[in-house]
Amino acid sequence: MIPFFSMATSSSLLVFILFLFTHSFAQEIQEIQALQSFKLSIHDPLGALITWDPSSPSAPCDWRGVVCLNTKVTELRLPRLQLSGPLTSQIANLRMLRKLSLRSNFFNGTIPISISKCAFLDTVYLQYNSFSGEIPMEISNLTELETFNVAGNQMYGEIPRELPVNLRYFDISSNLFSGSIPKKISDLSQLILLNLSYNHFSSEIPASLGWLQQLQYIVLDYNDIQGTLPSAISNCSSLVHLSAEGNTITGVIPAAIAALPKIQVINLSHNKLSGYLASSIFCNGSVYPPSLQIVQLGFNSFMEILPPQSSKCFSSLRVLDLQHNQIHGNFPLFLTTNSSLTSLDLSGNLFSGTIPGSIGNLSRLEQLRMANNSFGGAIPFGITKCSNLNVLDLEGNRLIGEIPVFLGELKSLKIFSMGRNQFSGSIPSKFGNITSLESLNLEGNHLTGNLPEELMFLSNLGTLNLSGNKFSGSIPSSIGNLQQLSVLNLSKNGFSGTIPSSIGTLYKLIALDLSGQHLSGELPSVLGGLPNLQVIALQENKLSGNVPEGFSSLTGLQYLNLSSNSFSGHIPSTFGFLISLVVLSLANNHISGSVPPDLGNSSDLEILNLRSNSLSGQIPSDLARLSRLSVLDLSRNDLTGEIPDVLSNCSSLITLDLSRNNLNGEIPENLTVLPNLVNFNVSNNKLEGQIPMMLGSRFNDPSDYSGNQGLCGGPLNRKCESHAKGKNNRLIMLIAVAASGGLLLASCCCFYIFALLRWRKKLKDRATGEKKHSPARVSSRTSGSRGSNGGPRLVMFNNKITVAETIEATRDFDEENVLSRTRHGLLFKACYSDGMLLSICRLPDGSLDENKFRKEAESLGRVKHRNLTVLRGYYAGPPDLRLLAYDYMPNGNLATLLQEASHQDGGHVLNWPMRHLVALGIARGLAFLHAASIIHGDIKPQNILFDADFEAHLSDFGLDKLTVAETSTPAEPSTPAEPSTSTSVGTIGYVAPEIALTGEATRQSDVYSFGIVLLELLTGKKSLMFTQDEDIVKWVKRQLQRGQISELLEPGLLELDPESSEWEEFLLGVKVGLLCTAPDPTDRPTMTDTVFMLEGCRVSSNSGQITLA
Repeated sequence: MIPFFSMATSSSLLVFILFLFTHSFAQEIQEIQALQSFKLSIHDPLGALITWDPSSPSAPCDWRGVVCLNTKVTELRLPRLQLSGPLTSQIANLRMLRKLSLRSNFFNGTIPISISKCAFLDTVYLQYNSFSGEIPMEISNLTELETFNVAGNQMYGEIPRELPVNLRYFDISSNLFSGSIPKKISDLSQLILLNLSYNHFSSEIPASLGWLQQLQYIVLDYNDIQGTLPSAISNCSSLVHLSAEGNTITGVIPAAIAALPKIQVINLSHNKLSGYLASSIFCNGSVYPPSLQIVQLGFNSFMEILPPQSSKCFSSLRVLDLQHNQIHGNFPLFLTTNSSLTSLDLSGNLFSGTIPGSIGNLSRLEQLRMANNSFGGAIPFGITKCSNLNVLDLEGNRLIGEIPVFLGELKSLKIFSMGRNQFSGSIPSKFGNITSLESLNLEGNHLTGNLPEELMFLSNLGTLNLSGNKFSGSIPSSIGNLQQLSVLNLSKNGFSGTIPSSIGTLYKLIALDLSGQHLSGELPSVLGGLPNLQVIALQENKLSGNVPEGFSSLTGLQYLNLSSNSFSGHIPSTFGFLISLVVLSLANNHISGSVPPDLGNSSDLEILNLRSNSLSGQIPSDLARLSRLSVLDLSRNDLTGEIPDVLSNCSSLITLDLSRNNLNGEIPENLTVLPNLVNFNVSNNKLEGQIPMMLGSRFNDPSDYSGNQGLCGGPLNRKCESHAKGKNNRLIMLIAVAASGGLLLASCCCFYIFALLRWRKKLKDRATGEKKHSPARVSSRTSGSRGSNGGPRLVMFNNKITVAETIEATRDFDEENVLSRTRHGLLFKACYSDGMLLSICRLPDGSLDENKFRKEAESLGRVKHRNLTVLRGYYAGPPDLRLLAYDYMPNGNLATLLQEASHQDGGHVLNWPMRHLVALGIARGLAFLHAASIIHGDIKPQNILFDADFEAHLSDFGLDKLTVAETSTPAEPSTPAEPSTSTSVGTIGYVAPEIALTGEATRQSDVYSFGIVLLELLTGKKSLMFTQDEDIVKWVKRQLQRGQISELLEPGLLELDPESSEWEEFLLGVKVGLLCTAPDPTDRPTMTDTVFMLEGCRVSSNSGQITLA
């Protein structure tokens, strides 16, 4: 018999076990439900979560990405699976969760507050998604949290005042966070990494960071940080990496920072640091062994390097970048005692003197860049000891003498640039020993003699630029050995003889420039067989023979210049097959026959120059199909017939020169509608009739019409006969009309004057009333309908719109109608009562006075191109109100479109052909601006707008002259400035490196900004999302060097087949972007050249490669 007590104990134990089982089972159910909620709230295009089956016996522990401990979910790992959608708030039900990794997906929405209930959470990886909103304040409740990474999202706001006390790794880079760096961050005594780069943090770096003794990495790149670098940072005894590139930090670098015992990297490039550089940055002055390896201080305003007190310099420095400062003096000799140096960049400074022979002590040096200084003298023999050199750039100095023969001993060289110096003599034949050489640039010197035969055996050479020297002799036929050659530039020398046919074997050749020589004879027919040739420049030679018809097979040809030679024969009609041709110049030859109508098929043609030949016949009306044609020069020929009136269809024409022909008939009236025409000349023809009045007023130089005996009127001050004969008749008619209307005029005169006086009084009263309103805004009470006399009007080029209607259409310039904030003002959406939509830009108060404003606005209104936002009207009136009217662009801007595409919502729009068209449209618009001598200065995705057909339009240009220079904020004082990194010369992330030195935007800086946008467009990466010392350009180069091409593909392009022509076209586009972002402005192509290259990206599957230096 079992005792009663024993039975009771067993019963209690059974109940307890049953309770535990029930509780555990309930918790498992709760976790499954939380994960099911997670799955249902997201989009899973790859089916990664298809195995999440709640009926599985081991659910959820056997699900993909789920890790359990004792049947409890402790980790959720789902990186790089293209998952999208919000993060469910039920994540809080995973109470034992320790690690959450959802990095590199497309999650959006905010981070749920409920995540703070996961009390055991120690690691959060949410980087590279599209999360928005602020960091939840409740995150401070996660006392176990050690790693928090939300880099590469769209989060904003300030850093919470309280953070988890045990936090060790805090990375919120590449977001939209703002405000100041909180001083209380110093409470995080365990912090190892602090990465706040690529945000909008302002104010100064808090000195309290010096309290963090465990801190190893401080990364603050590309924010709006000001002030000086606090010396207290030198108290961070564990610091390994300090980077604050791309801010506006001023002052000097505290010497003690470089003396920290573990410091390895200091990157303060692109700031406003000045003064001197202490020797401790380069030489170890502490009791600890030297640790500093990388120092990057380029693009500042340093002026002097302080030498060490001792002649010896103990250093472990491997990379020293001081480019683009204002450092003067001789080469710092103490640097030559550092045998560990592998990369030294002193380019773009004010160094002078000679290059010391002791530079040979840098035995490990791989890259030596000293371009654009004032170094003189000869190159020292000691440099031969730098046997590992693969980059030697001494371009743009004052080096003299002959090019040393001993440079041929540098057999590891890949890039050798000594252009724009004062070298003389010949090229040493020993250069043929540098078999690894990929780029040789000796342009702009005084070199003479023949090309050494030994150079023709450099099998890896991709670029050979010897232009602007005094070479002579013939071009060796052995040049055909250079099978890797893509760019051959021998222009502006004294080569003679014929062009060797062996050039026809250079199948990778993209650009051939032999212009400005004494070359003669006929062109080798084999040139027509180079499949990748895009540029042929043979102008200013003595070449003869017929114009080669074989060039018609070069379907990728974009630039063909044969001008100033002795070519004869006809222009091949098959040139019409060159659908990618942008420039065709055959001027100053002996070409006869007619202008082929087939040229009208070359739809991309922008420049057609056939002047000074013997062309006859009529001007083909087919040329009117060339909608992109900007220059048409047919002058100095024997053309006859009338000027085709359909030429008015060439809406992009800037120059039209038909002078010195035998054209007859009248000047077509409709030529006056050409909006962009700047140069017009029809002199010395047989034209007759009256010069169209509008045309004569636009082009009022008599020399543009002289030599036409039958022309009259306008600038010629020659009365037309028909006008004189009808003068008497018109006078009689005028008298009759005056007599018949005399009585009517007399009876109405008094009434008219009375009404006029009353009308003027009303206007005065209304003006007086308007002045009583606030000068900062125009009252919305102004009334009047479209085209009425009820109020002041905008000056519209095609419509009549009153200010009152515009105020009503923008809802009194309401904040909800703001489309964007630019550096020039606010852009509003205007919805008029008749359904018309416009974009109204309101410039800041205190802009130019009315007369100057009207003049500049009228000038800007004449800048028209299909890829530019066209000014449709303007208003300038009291009280300091300045408005500009543009077409409304319904499909937003490129930044928005790229963001949508990254989530696959816009993938159907931004496929490869669409991206190519966008890039080409931007390039064409910018090239047009440059041709009109307009610098944009702020190329970025936000300034690229899309119309209803998704055609790209470049915006926000030409407005600097319409605003006061000091004004950089929007018009409304109460309106906050645009949350961006815009400056007076562009936007951080898109600004060319040299602007930090010059402070002035140029065509070359526009090209750089375009290149950054192009890389963003192709890769889907934002220029501001990169960390530490890497930017989008370096990242793309690194992927190409590693062969990791797929990493470059934006999700919308993942379907590209590596074997397809589109794959090759994509790579060509990427390489064009790299060309445009070359560090040296002189190495960047012009926008016209860029258009050529982008056109070539859609030619065929056999598109050539662009070899980059």
